[in-house]
Amino acid sequence: MKSDTLKIILAEPRGFCAGVDRAIEIVERALAKFGRPVYVRHEIVHNRHVVNALRNKGAIFVEELSEVPEDFPVVFSAHGVPKSVISEATNRRMIQIDATCPLVKKVHVDAARHKNNGKVVVLIGHSGHPEIIGTLGQLAEGDIILVENKEQAETIQIPGTTELSFITQTTLSVDDTKEIISVLQTRFPQIEGPRQEDICYATTNRQAAVKALANHCDALVVIGAPNSSNSRRLAEVGSAKTGMRAILIQEASELEQSWLDGVKTLGVTAGASAPEILVQELINWLSLRYTVDIETVRTATEEINFSLPTLLKT
Repeated sequence: MKSDTLKIILAEPRGFCAGVDRAIEIVERALAKFGRPVYVRHEIVHNRHVVNALRNKGAIFVEELSEVPEDFPVVFSAHGVPKSVISEATNRRMIQIDATCPLVKKVHVDAARHKNNGKVVVLIGHSGHPEIIGTLGQLAEGDIILVENKEQAETIQIPGTTELSFITQTTLSVDDTKEIISVLQTRFPQIEGPRQEDICYATTNRQAAVKALANHCDALVVIGAPNSSNSRRLAEVGSAKTGMRAILIQEASELEQSWLDGVKTLGVTAGASAPEILVQELINWLSLRYTVDIETVRTATEEINFSLPTLLKT
């Protein structure tokens, strides 16, 4: 027997962004062009359902180029890679297919531009994330200073004559990043920022959509992987910034019905690397247990597309 009525409000936009769509299509086109297998360095995007689907089609995921045999193409993930990885692949004369999100590439270009202009680069982001590893690897060691939070921004020591600039990871909390930037600009008034904001449109839009749910929902479910930065930020925005109870799950089966006790209206969203099928599976799971009433709150319309690498256009 079903429990009480549950109102579900779907956030829009949610799920795949243009960079994720592009990265997945790159792997699929590489498989069509070169045949099985195609090697992918690191998870193409942070979602096990996406990775498993591509693995079933013939993709092999590795962490290092040393795991890729000779004469096989290799795809670099949407998160980007250090220049040393490009050099290694070039030295081995590997067929390289770069699925780095163009918005991440823009951050790499900014880092090089700031360095060429004689500035030390401050990178705002989370240590150990593949995007950060890739961005740090665009310049020589020591040319980029990593700042992870407001506290570090308040304490980093920079020689008084040093010219500074900053760039950011593309998948950060918009609000937290603004706080960090404000601290840096107060301490170092001449610090130069990006010509355009580094946090990507999809991250910004999905966080804004979650905030729009706050006045309508008792709780929020975010579908996404635990190693997905943008998905984790959505859950944080839902709880820390709006006061909603929020949970991050990879799929419907991870949700305990007891977590929904007392919830009358549930917000649902998905990180930028989570496929829509997982949202629909959650709705089906809820429909088996509740009489559901579904509506959508849209805060933006996304019509962005990124072109494919030239190698895969024919």
